[in-house]
Amino acid sequence: MDWLKGESPKEECGVIGLHTPGVEAARTAFFGLFALQHRGQESAGIAVSDGTVVRMHKDMGLVSQVFNESTLTELPGEMAIGHTRYSTTGASVLRNAQPIFCQSLVGEIAVAHNGNLINADELRAELEAEGEVFDSTSDSEVLARILVRNIGKGPEHAVAEVMRRVKGAYSCTVLMPNLLIGFRDPAGIRPLVVGKVGNGYVMASETCAFGPIGATTLQELAAGEMAIVDDKGLRIACGAQGTSHMCMFEFIYFARPDSHMHGELLYSVRERMGAALSREHPVEADVVIPVPDSGVPAALGYSKESGIPYREGMMKSRYIHRTFIAPDPRMREMGVRMKLTPLREHLEGKRVVLVDDSIVRGTTTRQIVKLLFESGAREVHVRITAPPIKHPCFYGIDMASKGELISAHLSIEELSAHVGATSLGFLSIPGAVASVGAADAGFCLACFNGEYPISVPESAKTGSTDVGQMAVS
Repeated sequence: MDWLKGESPKEECGVIGLHTPGVEAARTAFFGLFALQHRGQESAGIAVSDGTVVRMHKDMGLVSQVFNESTLTELPGEMAIGHTRYSTTGASVLRNAQPIFCQSLVGEIAVAHNGNLINADELRAELEAEGEVFDSTSDSEVLARILVRNIGKGPEHAVAEVMRRVKGAYSCTVLMPNLLIGFRDPAGIRPLVVGKVGNGYVMASETCAFGPIGATTLQELAAGEMAIVDDKGLRIACGAQGTSHMCMFEFIYFARPDSHMHGELLYSVRERMGAALSREHPVEADVVIPVPDSGVPAALGYSKESGIPYREGMMKSRYIHRTFIAPDPRMREMGVRMKLTPLREHLEGKRVVLVDDSIVRGTTTRQIVKLLFESGAREVHVRITAPPIKHPCFYGIDMASKGELISAHLSIEELSAHVGATSLGFLSIPGAVASVGAADAGFCLACFNGEYPISVPESAKTGSTDVGQMAVS
């Protein structure tokens, strides 16, 4: 919802790929995409193959708005890929909706991409100089064009060439008339998991897409790996040697709590983050409440570790969707009040611990704290499971300007005063990493510590330090 967009970070896409022998893949892709709707709400698309022709339907809106019985019936075939988008590179317009569709010497190709390329402008200029004509402004088309140019030499070669030239974060699914490919960049920043569905296979951004379609997990693709499904079945290949730098925000916020990553249920990871937060920032209080719904597991963990009772302090409306009303300060506050209704009886006279996943710009946190005090809370101690976000992301999260990031400009004490909290505590970086429970895993922590696993060119950093964009009013 745009009223609340100023607070929560946005991630740009969810992808899926399917091979479902004897079953119409488009319908299965629809249910899988529906489960990935949290990863993007601007547009959705599905491409299918009947073994000869690749067909596609995409449009602006939610999955349930873009597809119906009629559109799915017009997409016959047993192989499909799907995409749901939140834009970080390229305007939010239909021509940038995905999958991207291209022609090649060996047939039609559709590509769905989750992530963000940091050398897209450079590659686009090179390809245009070589005669390529682009149909969109999306960085995803740059990746697709490189893939198309090399697919004639086989999928392994084509994906390896993408990994050689393209820098940034990308998990992709690719569809050709008789071929399905999924691959993950050599830093493994964005997730991609492979599963078994019936007599075929599925690839998706998260395992939460598997349950609705009756699939089981086979494996997460490692950094630089690809999965190829053709008439020979499934094979896993290496496109480039890589080192995993999985995005920590997938564990803190982006991925659904019922998904598994690195073999861990994310609900449990977030409970452990809440427990760690309690140990790092204890406080005397009467009740622990979450910001629904993303703060619930961490609030339960905080409550269990601290011994402070857990209660719901706000009810979230399930019927508030995105809007394009101009998000001026008055409308932002109205949006919070429409979406969150305080339970005065649970708050009045209480010392409250308010648990949430992150603070990006600070606007919504301040409005929620104000709402709790207006509802009779005596104290509001804010506890956040993400460490302070001080650096922009260039790998697919919609926080590419340091000027937007309130923790980059205010100390914790200043930020606590700004949001009106009695106290404020953030989980430490070591606390977040330890909570994941995957001791041998590597993580991208760049938005917290400024250490970027993939070198970012100066051209990609343009505007990233514009403090004029910071919303602190």
